[in-house]
Parts: sequence; structure tokens; C-alpha cells
Amino acid sequence: MVAFKNMGWLSEISIFMGENKAKRFVPEEPKKPSHLGILAFEIAKIMSRLLSLYKSLSDDEISKLRNVMKSQGIAYLNSKDEGFLLSLACAETLEDLDKLAAAVARLGQKCIDIGLNRFDLVYTDLKLGIADFGKLEYGSKQTEKRVAKMKRLTGATAGLYSALEALAELEISERKLKQWKNNSPTQLQNANFEHFNQKLEQQRKRVCHFREVSLWSKTFDKSVDLMARLVCIIYARICSVFGPNNPVLSIKDKILPRSGPISSTSKPSLVRFYSSKSIFSLHGEHESLGAEKLAKNNRIFHEAGPSTVGGSGLAMRYANVIQLAEKYLDSAASVDQDERESLYQMLPENLKASVRIKLSKNMKRAQEDELLAAGWRDAMAEIMRWLAPIANDTMKWQWERNFDRMKFDSKPSVLLLQTLHFSDKEKTEAAIAELLVGLSCIYRFENRDCNDHF
Repeated sequence: MVAFKNMGWLSEISIFMGENKAKRFVPEEPKKPSHLGILAFEIAKIMSRLLSLYKSLSDDEISKLRNVMKSQGIAYLNSKDEGFLLSLACAETLEDLDKLAAAVARLGQKCIDIGLNRFDLVYTDLKLGIADFGKLEYGSKQTEKRVAKMKRLTGATAGLYSALEALAELEISERKLKQWKNNSPTQLQNANFEHFNQKLEQQRKRVCHFREVSLWSKTFDKSVDLMARLVCIIYARICSVFGPNNPVLSIKDKILPRSGPISSTSKPSLVRFYSSKSIFSLHGEHESLGAEKLAKNNRIFHEAGPSTVGGSGLAMRYANVIQLAEKYLDSAASVDQDERESLYQMLPENLKASVRIKLSKNMKRAQEDELLAAGWRDAMAEIMRWLAPIANDTMKWQWERNFDRMKFDSKPSVLLLQTLHFSDKEKTEAAIAELLVGLSCIYRFENRDCNDHF
């Protein structure tokens, strides 16, 4: 067995590999360092997502997550089993890291550094063997310096993206002005273009500045080096937070947790964390992932059974219904027939029938007075208090993981356990039915629209 301690950034992490793999690391010809250029934006997205994962594993964020898991909505619709929910969190976090590690490994193939060039093997052996994380400790001074540097680079790259968009608009205006000047020289001969030209020149200088300070001018080695380090740090933190024996790494039909987060005072040293998934099978998954492709490649996404909202393929639809009901409840104006019909048509047939039956029973017994309207409003507000956050997080989860969208946000992301995905379908539909019946009754009692109802 050979310890590779002289491979650039690998000098800080002892990963033991076979001698055959060592031979494959010997480059045939020296390469010249190349700069990222236009790939800076794609790498900034990957880097931002890594920063998001890093932040999500802080003591404060783990504490927030545990509080969220105890919220009324998640406890009622998803599960009261904290260990089960932690297993879902662990599995999704690790799966996100695997995809990002695959993207880093793909970019590492353009690096000169031997360890970075075959980071796929490094990460695979990291998960299958024993690693001494040493200086790569979560939250250490050295780690925080690297994180701060990545934040500056992604921020500057986001600035470059905005500056290039603004420059493109100005250059379009410049071309139009030139055309007008050529076509109507007499009308524009007295026009003052000096201010516009100054603005254009300033924007070009702004673009040049951002190119110098952003990832655009950085080499593949320096950029991948930062990301590869953070991948290892995040992996060590996952081991520490969720426990090294958590069996979510080889998911079966049901996830059964063995341990939850451990004390933050514990320091990672020698960690053995097994996974049946090799990074070799992850290559290419991260490239241009849209919402549909993401769900298709997300193993945790498919863990929702047929009795859940997500397993029935209704999570996004029900989230939209809940958000619309919340909007109509808060509005003082009436909802016209088209809006009401659109909302009603979003429901599957079984839920439509349930709403009709409930509405019929309530309308027969109800007396049209303000007290009943106030009662329904209070009841709906109580349901919305615990149901709306889950619906909002369902929409947010989808939005955050749309990799086709150019974004550089490094805030901690929503997890599937916080959404309607794993929610009990029967309970969720009962709550939605109550919302729609209540909304219809409020509209009738408050005389906003007394003719038509859901």
C-alpha cells in the first residue's frame, strides 16, 4: 500500500490506494495551465452549491433542521420519527455531494496536478476506505479561509455575469444608434453621444475588472483544488454529524436510522464510511441538469411510496393549490369564475369529489352570518399555519435544484423531508379539501361572490 502525500493538496489528507492506481497517476506529458474563461459560470454554480452544503452542516443549521423536523406540519404529514427524518437528510445531503464530487472530478481531468486529475479515484477510495482528514477539519481557521475565498470568487463571478449582461444591452443600443445615424444623418447630427459612449466605456472597464478578480482568470488547478478540498471536508462533516454507521448509504425499501447528530465537540480523525455507489457511475449526471432530469437521477426522490404525495406525483400540483388558496384567503377581492375553475381543475378526481361532498354538507347546515365567516377564517388560518410552509418549501426545493438556471446562491437549501414529497397523501388531501371548502364558505358569507362556489 502506498500513501500519496506529495500530490499537491493531497499532502493534507492521507488516502491509501493500491500500487496499480499509483502507476496510473503518472502523467505522460507535462501540460500547460489553462484558465477557466467562459466555464467560470458553470464552476461558480458548482462552487456555490458546495458552499451551500458546507453551511447546511453547521451547528446552527443542524439545530434548525431538528427544530423543523418537530414542526406540526412535518410531524403530522411526514413523520414523527426523528431518526427516520435524519436518515432522509443524511441520504439527500450525501447524494448531493456525490453529484458535485462527480462534477469536480470531471473538471479535474483538465488539471495538471496528478491528484486533481484523478479525483474520481480519490473520492471513491475516500468513501470505501480509511481517511485521516487531519487539517481538513470542518470549521477550522484554515477551512474558513478557503470558504471565504470561494465566496469572494463566486461573488465576483456573479458580478461578471451581471456586468456582461449589462454590456450586451449597451452594445445592442450602440449598434442601433449607428444604424440610425447612417440612415438619418441629418436628424441625429446634433445629438450628443458622448454620455452614452462614456457609459459604454465604463461598463467595458467594469467587465475587465470582474474578469481579473473572478473565476474567469483562474486556472483549472486552483479552482478544482478549492472545490476538491471542500468536498472532502463536507464528506468528513457528514460522517461526523449523522454518524458513521448510518445505513442510508445503501438504501433499501425503508430507511432505518441507527444514530442522529453527535456532539459538535467531537473531532473527525479516522473515519470509515461505506457506500455502495462509486463515483464512476456518477460521471455526466451533473451536466445541465434540469428539474426533470434531477428528479430522475435522485435516488432519495424515488424513495417516496405510493401512499405519499410525492410517490403519487402530486407534490408540485398540491403545493400550487395550497399557495393559491393562501393567496385568495389573504385577498379582499373576489375570485372570478375562471380563476376558481382553474384552481378546481388542478385537483385529481377523487379530491374534486371530496370537495363537492364536503361543500354540499356544509352549505346545507350553514347560516349566512358573519360569525360563521369568522369561524371559517380562523379554521383556515390554523391549517395554513402548518401547511403553507411545507407547500412553500416544496416549490423552493424544485427552484433551488434547477441547474438550468444561472444562479450563484450559497444559502443552505431545503431538503425533501421539509416538503410535501414524503407527506401522507390521505392527510394532505383532507387538509386541502378543508381549505377549499372553507374558502368557498368565506366568500359566500362575506358576500364577495354569493353565486358560484368551488
